[in-house]
Amino acid sequence: MAARNTARKRAFQILFEGDQRGADVLTVLADWVRLSRADTRQPPVSEYTMELVEGYAEHAKRIDELIAQYSVGWTLDRMPVVDRNILRLGAYELIWVDGTPDAVVLDEMVQLAKEFSTDESPSFVNGLLGRLKELKPSLRRDEV
Repeated sequence: MAARNTARKRAFQILFEGDQRGADVLTVLADWVRLSRADTRQPPVSEYTMELVEGYAEHAKRIDELIAQYSVGWTLDRMPVVDRNILRLGAYELIWVDGTPDAVVLDEMVQLAKEFSTDESPSFVNGLLGRLKELKPSLRRDEV
């Protein structure tokens, strides 16, 4: 499971970098892949990292709508950048990836928040993703 943990961390870093640079996440992903192939000191980008980033990119608009709709007291643009991107990754994996148990997704995203964000962020991430988990069947059904 350590490989999946690393894949999630790298996917988060790619989403974060895209957000910070104002760049498309697929472009950032391609940059990471190209760099890892050109420089042996760089770790390779795993298939699961690519799957997470590409999946997020496919559903990005809907994911941002859901985060904006269900976050209490935060608009998407005023949310800390780290939290926003952890939530984006978590929402994608929670709602659209069937092979990962929901509890694992929540736990992994809370761990990312503990590692990269503020003291309040783990509970915020857990609460919002927990709400999306409850609504998951209807959220998948509602997607256009």
